[in-house]
Amino acid sequence: MTARPMPETRSEAADPSWWGAILVGAIFIFAGIFVLGDVVAATVISAFLIGILLAVAGVAEVFQAFSAQHWRGFAFRILVGLLYVVCGLMLIADPARASIIITFVFAVSLIASGFVRIFQAFQYWEWFGSLLLISGIVGIVAGLVILAQWPVSGLWVLGLLVGIDLLLHGVWWISLGGRLRRERNSVPA
Repeated sequence: MTARPMPETRSEAADPSWWGAILVGAIFIFAGIFVLGDVVAATVISAFLIGILLAVAGVAEVFQAFSAQHWRGFAFRILVGLLYVVCGLMLIADPARASIIITFVFAVSLIASGFVRIFQAFQYWEWFGSLLLISGIVGIVAGLVILAQWPVSGLWVLGLLVGIDLLLHGVWWISLGGRLRRERNSVPA
């Protein structure tokens, strides 16, 4: 298969939709503001939805184990599937308590990954290691802040992170739309 260069002509239909990207960004920003309006509810809803996804994934894993043509790893796949189902049902049954546990695991993970990033920063110093160092320090501090307020932080951390993520993703989409519009307007027809 050979690659052929794309023709240089541009048409309105072939251009990426800059206004569509801006619209998507605005929707993400609106959703982020909505989520940040009640981070506790967003946290509980997030834990509930994660529970549903885990339970569905667990059922799929068990089904796949029985439908595979070979039996190698059958017991392990059944065990993993059942673990997913049990964890999913625990999240569904009590999402508030489960979000507290998820937040604890998240905080510990932030601290551990922060130390790893600090270690790697010195290994890769010539490749923006200073940014990796800062990232590691921020990760450790964030994890310690979450743990210092735990278990109460378990009721707001996930919602806050989802809201911030939605806002940042919305800003990215709007930035992309602006760039696409500038590029479209700068190319002669």
